[in-house]
Amino acid sequence: MKTISLKKFYQVVFFLCIAVPFLNVYELTFGVWFFAVLISFVNKYSLTIIQYLSCFLTILIIAFVSSFFNDEGNYNFFRDLAYLLKPIIGLLLGYQLMKKFPKSFFSTVVYSGVLIAIGHLIIVFITFLRFQTISVNLLREYCGYFSDYEVYALIILMFHKKFEANITKKYYVLGISILSLSIFLYLSRTNFIQFIILYLAMKGFFIINKRALMVMGTTTVLLVASYIAIYNSNPSRSGKGIEAFLYKVKNAPIEAFKTKVNTDDWRDFNDNYRSFENIITVRQVSNGGITDILFGKGLGATINIGREIRTNDGTYVQYIPILHNGFATVFLKSGLVGVIILIITLWMLARNKRSSIPIVQNINLLLVGTSLFLIVSNWVFMGLYLKMDSKSILIGLLICYREILIKKTIQQENAYNEL
Repeated sequence: MKTISLKKFYQVVFFLCIAVPFLNVYELTFGVWFFAVLISFVNKYSLTIIQYLSCFLTILIIAFVSSFFNDEGNYNFFRDLAYLLKPIIGLLLGYQLMKKFPKSFFSTVVYSGVLIAIGHLIIVFITFLRFQTISVNLLREYCGYFSDYEVYALIILMFHKKFEANITKKYYVLGISILSLSIFLYLSRTNFIQFIILYLAMKGFFIINKRALMVMGTTTVLLVASYIAIYNSNPSRSGKGIEAFLYKVKNAPIEAFKTKVNTDDWRDFNDNYRSFENIITVRQVSNGGITDILFGKGLGATINIGREIRTNDGTYVQYIPILHNGFATVFLKSGLVGVIILIITLWMLARNKRSSIPIVQNINLLLVGTSLFLIVSNWVFMGLYLKMDSKSILIGLLICYREILIKKTIQQENAYNEL
């Protein structure tokens, strides 16, 4: 009875840690996560998780040392310290909590996702009642910008047989419906890309063979054709409803990759702000010389964008400490060395030995998809460093669950051989 209660307690802790980032108050998220790490402490960690943690710790150490060569305020220093600690704490949290409910991976992840989706749908409904209408701007401003976790819950539910989960058809249909509707109503381009990447990963299409090449080729052609159709339809920047969303889709491939932005044209500046941030970051870090290029400007470093802009939090800032682009942020704090280490973390996540254990192999496929999606996530949404992100918890969870399954299989095989 005590064990069951303790298991449920840690499942509630997991849900709180997943849900709290949606409040968009990083101080609260950091506090909840840090407390959860302390109360879920375990006395044994695998080499895999230690190696992964070491990469993010090295990025932090480089930024810490570099900060002594730059004059920044205490607030900026400690704020960046908290941000760069986030993936480390998240990975530890997921790894430790998985050991507290090792037999409840599927139910814990999926049920948490469904609860969050229900909460999102309630907020959408309240927003509709309040304004007597619904639009892209209202959905994004009052109901949230994205939910990577719900996409993971949806993918795991869709492929529940691959995770050896027995669920009723009724719950399957209900869960899929709730999660799909909630994800759609975020109208997040990144979430749609995430779903496609993870779905293809779970289907095994990122394992190079003739079948995979054919599917990837067909998918690429369809996506390009769809984009061309959207581009030629010329959706208006000031359009409403679906047209406003299509305009954002049209601008997506350009938004983060432009090498020149006209700051005197407010449309060009607003539509391509992510590119503007990257351009300014490279320019200002490079002006500091080879040391800054290699090791960054350290904790507390900011870029001066030359004007005050309004953030999603409603504040106005000119000196930006945290950028939209995770690679650019790490470059600002830890230089090229930090960026290379960040890229190594993506490679490590995708580099998994092929397993003869079906569920372990499927976890590997999900981690490969996660690695590929993190390339996109780091480019447009800060990756694991984003204050509203919880993927680091899920990655730690998956790594630990895989290790538990492998250990269990080995024990069963040894017991069988002893008979």
